[in-house]
Amino acid sequence: MRLARTPLSTPLRLAGAATAVVGLTLLTACGEPGSAGGETSGGATTVAATCEPIPGDEIVVLDDDQNLQTVDNIIPAVNADTAAQYPELVAVLDEVSAALDTDTLIALNRSVDIDREKSEDVAAEFVASAGIEVDEAEEAGPVTIGAADFAESATLGNIYAEVLQDAGYDAEVTTIGNREAYLPALRKGEQIQVVPEYVGTLTEFINVDVNGPDAEPVASSDLGATVEGLRGLADEVGLVVGEPSDAQDQNAFAVTTAFAEEHGVTTLSELAETCDGLILGAGPECTERPFCQPGLEETYGLTFSEFRSLDAGGPLTKEALKQGEITLGLVFSSDGSLSTQ
Repeated sequence: MRLARTPLSTPLRLAGAATAVVGLTLLTACGEPGSAGGETSGGATTVAATCEPIPGDEIVVLDDDQNLQTVDNIIPAVNADTAAQYPELVAVLDEVSAALDTDTLIALNRSVDIDREKSEDVAAEFVASAGIEVDEAEEAGPVTIGAADFAESATLGNIYAEVLQDAGYDAEVTTIGNREAYLPALRKGEQIQVVPEYVGTLTEFINVDVNGPDAEPVASSDLGATVEGLRGLADEVGLVVGEPSDAQDQNAFAVTTAFAEEHGVTTLSELAETCDGLILGAGPECTERPFCQPGLEETYGLTFSEFRSLDAGGPLTKEALKQGEITLGLVFSSDGSLSTQ
């Protein structure tokens, strides 16, 4: 299981893995699906499929070209006292951000999750091949990087360590728990001083911590505005963040490569123009979350003939895509099993 990175107020990840097929549902006050005539409680009717699912061994993400999702780019988070003690540290980590994009992150995750290589080896190979060059820091000392207990975070943590070591820091990686446990430790700076983080999720976690559970969201689909908001929030809790990378690990929607090639679609807008009555597979909350089925309908005008309650970015949804049981599935954008366009 991945570490749950999302506070309850910001639905960037779905939970649950029920396998029952449920009726098509729009976001309504009650969120209850209809039970007769193909209608939902909101009065909408199901739409006949014009594009049948196409099975295939490879799946590919369709571009979120109208920015439905909140940004979740990789960004280094650093204890503020440590950043002040080592003035060049954040700039060194920014070199890692500059070398990462989503396709690269997919390849790194594939090496660990599918090819079963060690995160440490994958990180070392990446740093060597990416040509990341850093100068020897004038002031350098011991730095502990906290890596959450899923492969992506472990690999990123080891990349940070490799580059910091090249700059003269005595850097090591330690495994940390969930954000509720490790963020206070990062703020204190005693056990860990650096963590590879996610822009949108960290922003809302701190926002709720500082401003309460009913705080207006700061994170959005605008990366620049979200990072600006994050910098202000981070300063309030004793943290500093570096530059965001182009690499994102956020909610995304995928089809099989065979389906994308058959219908000539690379974006969700193109999918909406080409196909009606899709079969959507995701975690059970998808029918009620604004970034999921309701957002696909309202933002893109996508229509669905059926919703299948599976899991959020997990093996059930990916296997259903490959077997041709669903047309469109919720995945994570940096999943190592994805093909790149």
